[in-house]
Amino acid sequence: MGITICVTEDKMTENNDEKGFVIKDKRLFDEEGETRADSIKADEQKESTPMPEKEREGGGGKETAQSEGETYQLPEMNFHNFVLSLYTSVLFNLGELADPVSNKKGRDLQAAKQTIDILGMLREKTEGNLDSSEKQLLDGVLSESRIKYVKESENS
Repeated sequence: MGITICVTEDKMTENNDEKGFVIKDKRLFDEEGETRADSIKADEQKESTPMPEKEREGGGGKETAQSEGETYQLPEMNFHNFVLSLYTSVLFNLGELADPVSNKKGRDLQAAKQTIDILGMLREKTEGNLDSSEKQLLDGVLSESRIKYVKESENS
């Protein structure tokens, strides 16, 4: 279980207006596992406080997404996650992953081929600019995608 501590810069009145820090414990539970009263009040206050325009437009910090009343944290966008998202798209279009809404599998070989071509283009255009783990991931994903595509193409 992680601990979240919020540190904010604040003016301290007792030390001649010197800048200092205020540490706020944002844990939901105390040492005995009971819900802390001040954490409930903070959650209620957060819900009643409108979200700043910058956050609603996705302009600040880590991004969140909403789906039918649920809020969840989106993963950090980096090269690894980008390549893996393209690979997930390939798997989905090859019918290896089910649609999360309908829970049905479908195949779209043209879309899978196009995504594999995008991975190939990405490999070509980033040649010499990737670190070893990025290159290894991209090469592995690309070869795995091509093998799966050929097998699926033969079955149709």
